[in-house]
Amino acid sequence: MTDTEAFLRTARQVVTDEARALEVLAESLDEHFAEAVQLILQATGRIIISGIGKSGHIGHKIAATLASTGTPAYFVHPAEASHGDLGMVSKGDVVLAISNSGEAPELANLLAFTRRFGIPLIGLSSKPESTLMKQADVHLLIPSLGEACGFGMVPSISTTLTLAMGDALAIALMKYRDFKPEDFRAYHPGGKLGAQLSTVRDLMHEDLPLVTAGTPMSEALLVMSQKSFGVVGVTDQAGRLLGIVTDGDLRRNMDGLLSKNTEEVMTENPMTIAPSAMAEEAVAVMNDRKITSLFVVDPDTNGPALGLLHIHDCLRVGLG
Repeated sequence: MTDTEAFLRTARQVVTDEARALEVLAESLDEHFAEAVQLILQATGRIIISGIGKSGHIGHKIAATLASTGTPAYFVHPAEASHGDLGMVSKGDVVLAISNSGEAPELANLLAFTRRFGIPLIGLSSKPESTLMKQADVHLLIPSLGEACGFGMVPSISTTLTLAMGDALAIALMKYRDFKPEDFRAYHPGGKLGAQLSTVRDLMHEDLPLVTAGTPMSEALLVMSQKSFGVVGVTDQAGRLLGIVTDGDLRRNMDGLLSKNTEEVMTENPMTIAPSAMAEEAVAVMNDRKITSLFVVDPDTNGPALGLLHIHDCLRVGLG
């Protein structure tokens, strides 16, 4: 067997072992999981996550996922908790303590603090008879299936199961709270994810190239040139969009163009998009129709144009 074959064989075995462990975890979930969700929902404060070593690293991720999906949470290092950070835990909070063995000595002071002040404690461990689980009000038990290394010393299966349990908690809470994409975007305004969750209203221009029906094309061309969108909207006297004049319309009407008015040149009933639509939806429409801009109109009122979205606005934030 070559080195490459050996590496791949090991890698595939690790992934297979962890996948099987996740199936066992899914089958093992019971009313204790529901109790944990209910306990968190009832909290008037925040969810405090704590753990040491690899459990601590997973705890950081669980706290971040909870916080980004509508459940206020943060991570408290158990050693720092013993040196003043216990002051970050207060009435109304819920503590989620993570320890695969359930015997991490660094957690002792945090556990004692929750018992002394009546702060609800959720224990997450693979050992039901451990100190952590005996102290906890609610038990989240992960299956004890060893580790992928084969000799039970390298946290791998246990950390995968712990992470999955944290994700399950976060998503269950998110769905119960009817957490929507627009809520999610409020916590993720930056980067590619923020761009994907942008709405048309977030990106549209409000200084619009508009002229009324019957306007001479000489005037319409001036507005079109000044706004630099390559399009001008044609409205009725109430401001409702009747049509648009694009570069394509100009080319099709070159013969005697300046003697015509907007109604003679415009494309009627143009495609529009709602301000609440996701920007990715607008990109899909523009790509499908092979157009570069969309006027924004509220479909419920069919009132005046509210904005204009250009494909360059979407490309600028990483969409397209």
